[in-house]
Amino acid sequence: MSRTIPLLPVLLCCTLTLAAQPAGKSASAYDPNALFQPLFYTQYGNEYRSGSGEPGPAYWQNRADYQITASLDDQSDRIKGSLVVTYTNHSPHTLPFLWFQLDQNLFNPESRGFARTPATGRSRYGDSRSLFKGGFTVSQVRLLSKADGKAVETALEPLITDTRMQLRLEKPLKPKGDVVRIRIDFEYTVPEYGADRTGILKTRDGNIYAIAQWYPRLCVFDDIQGWNVSPYLGPSEFYLEYGDFDVAITAPASHIVVASGELQNPAEVLTPTQLSRWKAAKESPSTIAIRSKEDVNDPASRPAKPTLTWKFKIQQARDFAFASSKAFVWDAARIDLPSGRKAMAQSAYPAGTASRDAWGRSTEYVKASIEINSRWYEYPYPCAVNVASNVGGMEYPGIVFCGNNARGGSLWGVTDHEFGHTWFPMIVGSNERKYGWMDEGFNTFINGIASEAFNNGEYAPEPMDGHMIARFMFSDLSESILKTPDALKEMNIGTALYFKPGYALDLLRKQIVGKDRFDYAFQKYIRDWAYKHPSPWDFFRSMENGTGEDLGWFWKGMFLENWRLDQAVTKVEYPNGNAANGALVTLENLEKMAMPVVIEYTTKSGKTARKTLPVEIWQNAALWKVRLDTDEELSSVVVDPDKAFPDYNPSNNTWK
Repeated sequence: MSRTIPLLPVLLCCTLTLAAQPAGKSASAYDPNALFQPLFYTQYGNEYRSGSGEPGPAYWQNRADYQITASLDDQSDRIKGSLVVTYTNHSPHTLPFLWFQLDQNLFNPESRGFARTPATGRSRYGDSRSLFKGGFTVSQVRLLSKADGKAVETALEPLITDTRMQLRLEKPLKPKGDVVRIRIDFEYTVPEYGADRTGILKTRDGNIYAIAQWYPRLCVFDDIQGWNVSPYLGPSEFYLEYGDFDVAITAPASHIVVASGELQNPAEVLTPTQLSRWKAAKESPSTIAIRSKEDVNDPASRPAKPTLTWKFKIQQARDFAFASSKAFVWDAARIDLPSGRKAMAQSAYPAGTASRDAWGRSTEYVKASIEINSRWYEYPYPCAVNVASNVGGMEYPGIVFCGNNARGGSLWGVTDHEFGHTWFPMIVGSNERKYGWMDEGFNTFINGIASEAFNNGEYAPEPMDGHMIARFMFSDLSESILKTPDALKEMNIGTALYFKPGYALDLLRKQIVGKDRFDYAFQKYIRDWAYKHPSPWDFFRSMENGTGEDLGWFWKGMFLENWRLDQAVTKVEYPNGNAANGALVTLENLEKMAMPVVIEYTTKSGKTARKTLPVEIWQNAALWKVRLDTDEELSSVVVDPDKAFPDYNPSNNTWK
């Protein structure tokens, strides 16, 4: 989901030789035993999740493969579909029942999420002025099996509770490899404003349907909690199993359909001209129009049939989404990946936004975002499609929905953010229902790096003032990162889930462990947990092992708690009253958080030097005296001169 808050670079301070000595106690709110507690990890590693942050030797994960046929009626705005899901139980547990997510039931007036919509005003996840009443109709559920070599269908009675559906099996799934196949027939009406995740954009040339959370999806059964059945309330997103998708979508023949997967039957759904352009675009480094804005209102630009069925496939994905419209301009270009493999960048948008300062550059942005971010882990899918919609920004495997009105830098920002989600959580499949920061914050972090790299810094962010941003990151109204998205105040979602964790990772990379060690550990974390389900503790352990640092103090202060940083310089002395003996500078840590300290000092003759102190100086005291090598009196001492750290009270950072 998009919150386009750019992550700005922080200057890396040089490290100088340490020469310091501890001093006595100080009156402050700081408790080193609370921050540097030895039992940060309350559980040891096990056979499923190792102490090193890697999946353990007995790690397991269940799998869900989908075959779906569906149709879109653009007169009634109705989706009707049938799916066959093949579910494999790799766990060591017997499963007597299965749980499914029915996210469209968010719009059922009896749902918990519907009840959370504000009674007055407007929310990102619902609008009290136009409460849409919808939800799934599940017409039948069948267990598919074989007996005596013949196909057998057995009716199952679904138990639907809010946005969840339980199927109780007469024959429980056995551990370690047992498989069940289930068919579900369903339909629903597409909401015009679907909690900023799915919707219908009305344009002069026709409606644009952004279709997501549109079929019953298996809940995750894992080694941490068993079945993850938290209801869908709107703010929190998803937690899904991986599998392969084979999807057929029937839509009016006047429509163009784009989707998560690779188009399997282009010759059946495109005109000869479009097919030729489609093939050329797959090999072109620059954007080629498959259906131009001049074609949109030309009946000859689509086959003369009532409906067409578009077929798509995608492998090792956790979800599937699509978009459909007769208003689409459609263009594409080749993506070049590090291994030499190719993929296809695509954009679908209305003719009114086709200018170069708007969606005319979308495919350029898609291509660049995928190529730049593949430095972390190669983009796995055959296509990457950007769709202009009334959804501000939302991500699914191989396809994203972005705001129709986005322009220039804002379109680059939302495009890169939504495709950045390919890595978190499409590849690294964290639990967004509980830990929204593990996808939004990580993504915000890599977005800052991508924006620096795009087109020689065309949209590079300005340097960040850590002192200024600390005022809102740690205000009295702020909340900790490690809160479930549903429990956060809506005004804090952008800070707690996006900006603050993104800033924290940037701080860790540039100021605490260094880019080389950070990047190595971060890439290893992605490789280790690709297409798996890491917890926050897996991430913490992985980064500590990869960087060679004990970072419990950092995770606790910045992620688990919402502790402020206030580091001050309070006194300058000269041993025996003689500046020729050097200077003793007294530092104090006045709040609950601690960080390394960078000191810049200037002598009366104008010489300037720096000294960097590690965070370990605060392990047993709130006050520290550091000796500076100088042979003359000082005119000033400044703590954190680059404003790199989130110091909440910079007024005490300078001595003169």
